[in-house]
Amino acid sequence: MTLYSGIDLHSTSSHISVIDESDRELVSKKVQNRLDVVLRELERYRGELSGVAVESTFNWYWLVDGLVAADHTVHLANPAAMSPYQGLKYTDDRHDARWLAHLLRLGLLPTGYVYPPEERPVRDLLRKRGHLVRQRTANLLSLQNLWARNTGEMVSGNELKKLTVEQVRDRWGEGPLALAIESTMAVIETFEEQISKVEKAVFKQGRLKEGYEILTSIPGVGDILGLTILYETGDVSRFPAVGHYASYCRCVDSKRLSHGKKKGEGNRRNGNRHLSWAFTEAANFAVRHEPRARRFFERKRAKKNRALGIRAVANKLARASYFMMRDRTLFDPDLLFA
Repeated sequence: MTLYSGIDLHSTSSHISVIDESDRELVSKKVQNRLDVVLRELERYRGELSGVAVESTFNWYWLVDGLVAADHTVHLANPAAMSPYQGLKYTDDRHDARWLAHLLRLGLLPTGYVYPPEERPVRDLLRKRGHLVRQRTANLLSLQNLWARNTGEMVSGNELKKLTVEQVRDRWGEGPLALAIESTMAVIETFEEQISKVEKAVFKQGRLKEGYEILTSIPGVGDILGLTILYETGDVSRFPAVGHYASYCRCVDSKRLSHGKKKGEGNRRNGNRHLSWAFTEAANFAVRHEPRARRFFERKRAKKNRALGIRAVANKLARASYFMMRDRTLFDPDLLFA
């Protein structure tokens, strides 16, 4: 008898369901988020268990890695692509876990990519750098606003970074306003230090990865963008065609057409937001430094607006990156912007 399991994963607990070939539920149990507890519940069915479907949530690493290490066949379920069950008036964690097992039994479970554990730390470190950069920018904008409110002057971010405590006190004394400015400056300096540490660690390991030099041959793609594209993409062979990769990078339209008419939109956020950011940044730099990219951008912008032009260039770069990583070739602007 073949069995199928679904695990509805939450922050502190999980619900395990095991069903047979006729959808009869053999196990339905809520357990603590401890690997030994989960493995103990599944151990009695190991010989008959065809696979385990785990819902992709923010904390799936420990569970998927632990199940794989215990020689279970694991399927990482993509909740954004799963259709909800119909006709049920009431649902809970038990129903969710059973639905995962049911889709697995039917062969209809939409799955996500299980990123290799050995490369995951560098990818997550790049994501942490992005988070730190956004926090630094938020504090820098806050400092600009604070300065403008009290002086009527708009000062650039680079000028504010050069400010010293002595300059602030010479102008504002040692009152509450000076303290607000100094505290924001201290926070920005802390972020600068941490970003620098993270970048050194990323460069030390990331530059050794195959494909890095290929991606940095694209105009506008430097160290950070090249490593982001490389690590967020992972194994490029998992994308059967270039269109799938462009869609994963959020570089294509999300709309439904019928008889040439628009009937609605799909999930525009479906895909990898980090790749979307990387290719948008690369497109902005390419427009500045690559004449053929600039001409292509101007043609697209003339049709609608600047945002559409940048997205069109980002789509071009995403498609080029796919072929470059797949075929191990350097960037060819004549081929891309012919």
